[in-house]
Amino acid sequence: MHLEQGGGPPTPGQHHHQQHTNALHRPLHPETDQERRRRLRIKNRRKRYLDTHPEYFSSGLELAFPLLYDRLVRRFQTPAEREAEGRAKGYSGVLEADLLRSEAKLYALQHEGTDDVSYTRGPNGEIVATEDKDEIPATKEEGLARWREDMGQRFLRGEDRDFRYEEVDESEEWDDHALEDQEAQDDYFDAEEPSWFQDDVPQGLNGAQGRLELRGETGIQDF
Repeated sequence: MHLEQGGGPPTPGQHHHQQHTNALHRPLHPETDQERRRRLRIKNRRKRYLDTHPEYFSSGLELAFPLLYDRLVRRFQTPAEREAEGRAKGYSGVLEADLLRSEAKLYALQHEGTDDVSYTRGPNGEIVATEDKDEIPATKEEGLARWREDMGQRFLRGEDRDFRYEEVDESEEWDDHALEDQEAQDDYFDAEEPSWFQDDVPQGLNGAQGRLELRGETGIQDF
């Protein structure tokens, strides 16, 4: 709640409006403590799986998002790195990746707005991305970091249709109880509404009237 400089405490009408606004942001069916803990447990199990399986971010994910991989990772690969990746994929793997990338570029060219980046025809008829400067990774390391972040968030949301999430979500092998308890506590306090109380400050030695002080979770605020 924001008070203008020199303003007083909220009027009854303002207080009612604030209560109504807060109610609009509350979920219709708030999570129970058990549901919240289960959600956090699943998220932490998936994160710990990723932390211990860096191979998840290998080029095999290219098939799921060929354009994103092309812009964030492939553009920085040297000919030798592409050759090594090709040998790891095998001839059929390389052919599949090239085909999917070409089809995705053609689709993005014909259906503007279906991808975060627009595509256009280059001077030799090739399909190229029209990226803003802030969309282009500055270095190979930055591109890899963005790729891992995007793919990691996708995994945590449960959007990898080829992954058997139940093998992680239902296994105690991936539990981190200390982290789970801390996040449950943080989640609880984040959901709490700040409570404020008013103190009348005695008149100062210089004869000035006392100030209104609002005290809450973030300390004393003077207005």
